[in-house]
Amino acid sequence: MEKQSSKAQTRQRILDEAARVMRETGTEGIGVAALMKRAGLTHGGFYAHFASREELVEEVLKHMFAETDIFKPAQSVTQPAQQLADFIDSYLSEAHRNAPAQGCPLAALVSEVAHLPQPTRQIFAQGFNTMHASLTQLLSELGWAEADALASSMMAEMIGALALARACPDAEQASLMLQRSRAALKQRTLEVAA
Repeated sequence: MEKQSSKAQTRQRILDEAARVMRETGTEGIGVAALMKRAGLTHGGFYAHFASREELVEEVLKHMFAETDIFKPAQSVTQPAQQLADFIDSYLSEAHRNAPAQGCPLAALVSEVAHLPQPTRQIFAQGFNTMHASLTQLLSELGWAEADALASSMMAEMIGALALARACPDAEQASLMLQRSRAALKQRTLEVAA
């Protein structure tokens, strides 16, 4: 029993480290030998937990979506309008931009997912759909008749703005991009709640 628990802990350690690497450098950044070294494990031990690198990428993506709650900063507030404002502020914050290793997997991986195998893309789509459903629910509570369409548009803008801000070498321009997106989204989505 203890050996099984230790194996589960080791697998978790590999997943945690791989999630950090994948958010920072994408799926191409996950080399088995380097990953295992970062996790303080031997290269050969990898195959006791995963059949292949491709399986690791799929499992890491599931792990990232399971551990990520992009709505967490807004959950302490009970008013839907304030929840939405807090969510927008948190997602499009400089703190989120500067911490890709702990951030939303959607923004971290959106540019490369189209080039990954279908099973991996399906996991990404499931993560997107879960987050989309939560945002749709919140927008419905605010009275938006087309909450589903608005949630799709908002997610595209937010994920795109965050990904672009991370890619931008000019910190001032990146901050301005996030600030303008926050303001535009709040103006567009919170008017009905006012």
